[in-house]
Amino acid sequence: MPRLEIRHLTTYRYHEPVGLASHRLMLRPRESRDLRLVGIELVISPNAEISWAQDVFGNMTATASFAGMSRSLTIESRVVLDLSADPWPVFPISASAISYPFRYGDDEWTDLGALVQAQYLDPAGRLDRWARGFILGKPTDTLSLLKDLSAGVSGQVSYQSREEEGTQGPLETIDRGWGSCRDFAVLFAEAARCLGFGARIVSGYLFNADGDSIGSDVTGSTHAWVEIYLPGAGWIMFDPTNRSVGGFNLIPVAVARDIGQIMPISGSFIGSTDAFAEMAVEVNVRTSPPGNEIDVFRRGNPRE
Repeated sequence: MPRLEIRHLTTYRYHEPVGLASHRLMLRPRESRDLRLVGIELVISPNAEISWAQDVFGNMTATASFAGMSRSLTIESRVVLDLSADPWPVFPISASAISYPFRYGDDEWTDLGALVQAQYLDPAGRLDRWARGFILGKPTDTLSLLKDLSAGVSGQVSYQSREEEGTQGPLETIDRGWGSCRDFAVLFAEAARCLGFGARIVSGYLFNADGDSIGSDVTGSTHAWVEIYLPGAGWIMFDPTNRSVGGFNLIPVAVARDIGQIMPISGSFIGSTDAFAEMAVEVNVRTSPPGNEIDVFRRGNPRE
């Protein structure tokens, strides 16, 4: 069970003093059977008042409220956690869902709601036909179908890092033939929904211990992937960027229907339209040295 330390530093600079509106922070990893949070620390400059809440998906969100003017804003999150996910997981899928097509139970269908609905327009059915091209037979093995669909994303689309904000639509990604990890995630989730699966987008961190994962440098990075709901097994992680299944090197922070709902930091400033100068992001995910624990939750962070 590796103990990991994550340092995520975001810096904004402005040409002149500006007022800082409230910023929403989604930086606290989601705890689960495979992930135990040891500690989290937020350091923000200028000083901010922090309040915590859970959103509709159960994500822990912090709201930072500021007073006064500033020429810069730095938000540093430092997390220590234990990650124990199996690199070769076995998923206890219910007998009713082992073969595709299958039908979700009535309660599951109701509760999945918008997570099984297409989020992007596809009037000509292009994405639907693309997704159905991975169905090798009826019936077919459900997990194999999802693995083939995930591999098909990275097989037909080249990875290309993008610094600018925003995400390509799934058809735009197919037409361009390239995209970032968040574009891969959106394409895979939307294609899975075309096939009737419940899918949600995940944002978090990639632990690149061997240095061979796509979408990360040697220090680690923010990352995006997808969870698919299968009866019996629950939510299964699929990383189409790296053609992997399971969360042995993935640290989820937030889940949502649409990737625009889970930006790590979102906010605005009050000032002239050309006041913004630059933004810089540094992420480091590493094995934590023995005895390195954060046991003080600063600035209103919840003790749990």
